[in-house]
Amino acid sequence: MKNLNYSCVKCGHHQYETGEMRATGGTLSKIFDVQNKKFSYVACKRCKYTEFYKASTGALSNIFDFLTN
Repeated sequence: MKNLNYSCVKCGHHQYETGEMRATGGTLSKIFDVQNKKFSYVACKRCKYTEFYKASTGALSNIFDFLTN
């Protein structure tokens, strides 16, 4: 993917990839293995420098995650 508006802060490259990851929050979410924190990321395709941005999670996705563990 190429976007002329994106420029890596480390190497200046213009190609990147995006994705999402989920993580646990506090003690109870770790005990019940519920990933209630969601982050989006942008990673440079050349040097792999990655920036994370906190994303909102819905209650329904948290319940589904709890029930499937």
